[in-house]
Amino acid sequence: MKTIITIEEANGLLRKYLKQEHLLRHSRETEAIMRALARHFNEDEDLWGVSGLLHDLDLEQTANNLEKHGERTCGILEEEGYSVPEMFHAIRAHTENLGFLNVKRESKMDYCLAAAESVTGLIVAYVLMRPDKRIEGANASSLTKKFKDKSFAAKVSRELINGIEKVGLQRNQFFEMSLDAMKGIASEMGY
Repeated sequence: MKTIITIEEANGLLRKYLKQEHLLRHSRETEAIMRALARHFNEDEDLWGVSGLLHDLDLEQTANNLEKHGERTCGILEEEGYSVPEMFHAIRAHTENLGFLNVKRESKMDYCLAAAESVTGLIVAYVLMRPDKRIEGANASSLTKKFKDKSFAAKVSRELINGIEKVGLQRNQFFEMSLDAMKGIASEMGY
């Protein structure tokens, strides 16, 4: 079993298991935010980035049975010859709010992955409501106002985003980092 998944291998796995454009985009957005968070916390940027990229690898298989979400991703990765315990724990723990797996968020990476994958939905909804539909010029204070409006992007978990504070990062700073990370891939994403 390999204990490291390179970005090239991760992209290959992503293309093999995910076909839906919105899931591929969400995975890439989560990767970008996780890399920014890893840099901030002086963690392994490749490990955190790949974890963000692959966290929903099973979603096309488990969409109708979310009880398996997260666990199936780890199963796929094991079938592909990988064993990355820290990544596997974060992937399983990002589904804690679904209540199916008995895996609790414990580490910095666990909380960051749950917050990062959640904030992508908030940011994309915010960008889409902007007149120019562009992320350029988007700012954390405007995103915070949208965050406080529970009817805006109502399916986005505010609780998971607020979980970022458990690792010592203020929500506003997390919003700034997340926006900057997503601005860094804006040309690739088309926003």
